[in-house]
Amino acid sequence: MLSDRRSFLEKMSQIGALSLLPLSAAQAGDSNALLEEKNQFVAGPYLQNMGTNEVTIMWITHKNSFSWVEYGAGTYTSKREFGYNNGLIEANNRINKVTLSGLNAGTEHKYKIVSTEITGYKGSKVEFGDTIASAMFGFKTPAENEEEFKMVIFNDIHDRPQIIPQLLYRHGYTGNTRDYDFVVFNGDCFDWVTEEIQMVNHLIKPATDIFASEIPFILTQGNHECRGSFSRHIPAYYAYPENKYYYAFTRGPVRFVVLDSGEDKTDDSVEYGGLSAFDRYREVQKKWLEKEVESTDFKKADFRIVLIHISPYHSGDWHGTLHCRELFGPVLNKAKIDLQISGHTHRYATHEPDATHNYPIVIGGGPLEGKRTLIKLHATKKHLDLKMIRDDGEVVGKFLLAKKGK
Repeated sequence: MLSDRRSFLEKMSQIGALSLLPLSAAQAGDSNALLEEKNQFVAGPYLQNMGTNEVTIMWITHKNSFSWVEYGAGTYTSKREFGYNNGLIEANNRINKVTLSGLNAGTEHKYKIVSTEITGYKGSKVEFGDTIASAMFGFKTPAENEEEFKMVIFNDIHDRPQIIPQLLYRHGYTGNTRDYDFVVFNGDCFDWVTEEIQMVNHLIKPATDIFASEIPFILTQGNHECRGSFSRHIPAYYAYPENKYYYAFTRGPVRFVVLDSGEDKTDDSVEYGGLSAFDRYREVQKKWLEKEVESTDFKKADFRIVLIHISPYHSGDWHGTLHCRELFGPVLNKAKIDLQISGHTHRYATHEPDATHNYPIVIGGGPLEGKRTLIKLHATKKHLDLKMIRDDGEVVGKFLLAKKGK
């Protein structure tokens, strides 16, 4: 496991300045050159949706392949898993999404990814090419009764991938100890999503080069992830529960509720050619949220945290903000959540409970130097300890929240 600063710095030296990958032949549209190129891993592996007994491992190959994961507890990789859908093993694809289930909680696991190129079909016969395999990686599943964890939250990177190593290098460690068990990218990692290589180079690859092969991350949808010709392809590159951007999960003493605030503009805004339906989408989320806050998992949690890119409060008066306030605000106030973490405004701030929201709100900074923030959260069964750190090391916001009487 990459558990100390030395390993982190070794990774940093390998990735250098995170320069953009050259266009592959497939991306450049040169079919003849593509035939001559060998298969390779474009990005990954990177971890998604880690629970006590499962994790999803993703990676991208240069050519269409049949892929699988070899894994095992401890130092052995005696098991093998692949993806399948409706009885067919996932194959002849580039984006790989393999879920390992039945894992032991609180246990170290080793794994590697393997891909065999598929060169063609002749009737029912599949023709295979070369096989490539990664180095060995490791991860640890959370314990069943995990009493504490640490996480970090980025927001509003806006196609500046250097922010990821910059903030983690400066503020992601205490001494030689890593201060995060998972990472959240809380929206607007891009300006407009126009092609795969942008998403790979500006988020997936820098995250993977530093931590994501052994530490999972979450990408919440910001309003800028809604924009661009490639935006509708984003879900294929990440593992979302039930393929939805809104969901809930429990980690240790915390129940997380992830909401998608959608676009800040109206659905009939001229910029989107009439191809938006965020009002309807937010109304569907409200109905789901009403059920979630009445669930046993929500009610029995020691703490409840909401992750949403656009805060329904303190985020101006654009349509999306006001609609989130109208729909989500009353439900969250009634549910008595403990904390909301947001971005969007590019102005870091903390807001104590007031007459409009009965829970504290943290809004992270923006992409420009001097405005960038890393939000760090240490959760135990008794406290939520949050610090928001500016890129120069100044603590610009903090909350220490004790467990409420339920």
